[in-house]
Amino acid sequence: MTHRSTRRTVILATGASALLAGCSQYNSGSSSSDSSPKASSGQELATTSAVPVGGGTVFKDQKVVVTQPAKGDFKAFSAVCTHQGCLVDKVANGTIDCPCHGSRFSAEDGSVKNGPATRPLPAEKITVTGNSIRLA
Repeated sequence: MTHRSTRRTVILATGASALLAGCSQYNSGSSSSDSSPKASSGQELATTSAVPVGGGTVFKDQKVVVTQPAKGDFKAFSAVCTHQGCLVDKVANGTIDCPCHGSRFSAEDGSVKNGPATRPLPAEKITVTGNSIRLA
């Protein structure tokens, strides 16, 4: 006995494949903004003067945000929001802000200050030598 595909089974199979492909993007925790490669170790991100005291700078191409909560105290975090993978876009008033859904993270330790994100921004390793900030 041979099984013939009907129009209904073809449409159902095609729709199910598209649905699964669409869901897999969100289940993986990534997004289209998450597709470029991260910066390589040792790469200079900026000079210390490019990161304001009490603020920070987002390096979109490298997907890293560097903050300076207190003079000479530099911190670095992933710039990829832990909620749905959007890139954060600014550091203001002590928080690292995501434009997509309003999540805010502490510029001092990356912890969640305002949801919907529930996980902190992962720390990134940097080295500060002289006036140069580099990924470690």
